[in-house]
Amino acid sequence: MTETPDDHRPGGSVRVLLAEDQGMMRGALALLLGMEPDIEVVAQVAAGDVIVDAALAHRPDVALLDIELPGLSGLDAAAELRDRAPYCRVLILTTFGRPGYLRRAMDAGAAGFLVKDGPVEELASAIRRVLAGETVVDPALAAAALSAGPNPLSARECDVLRASADGVTVTDIAARLHLSESTVRNYLSAAIGKTGTRNRAGALREARHQGWL
Repeated sequence: MTETPDDHRPGGSVRVLLAEDQGMMRGALALLLGMEPDIEVVAQVAAGDVIVDAALAHRPDVALLDIELPGLSGLDAAAELRDRAPYCRVLILTTFGRPGYLRRAMDAGAAGFLVKDGPVEELASAIRRVLAGETVVDPALAAAALSAGPNPLSARECDVLRASADGVTVTDIAARLHLSESTVRNYLSAAIGKTGTRNRAGALREARHQGWL
């Protein structure tokens, strides 16, 4: 029998899991959402790699996820929730309103994407709407994503750029990704060209700024 959110929602309240690594922000969000008569924050976590376990333990209707979390990004956690807790709708809430993040969130199965500077009433409304089956996206970010176009980097180019952080050598990247050094150089060259930058550090910065990584 297929399970739905209503099967484990007591008294009609919306059960919310909140993932935010900044303690003050997490506490404030939990307090404000808890003041809504039909919303109950049933779990709070500070790291991405515990989101799925918390969701399986507390069975929220909606998971409210930040993107940049220790252990696992909110985007990767969203993809895991889609596979392991499909009854839980995901709403991404982030400081970084980057077009690339929006595309990645939708690809991961998220039902909504909002930036953190909105009023709590808007957030509460978004939680109710995604639970009702709607997709909720910040209008300005949606417009920016359409104008920005798709991520020009291939999956392997993204992998190589991520591995190039902290000034590691091409030899280190090759060993980490089980690639030849010449292949790594080719991927880095392609990424530099596609981002319109001068070197791999610039390519990494630009890719992060656009939300492609």
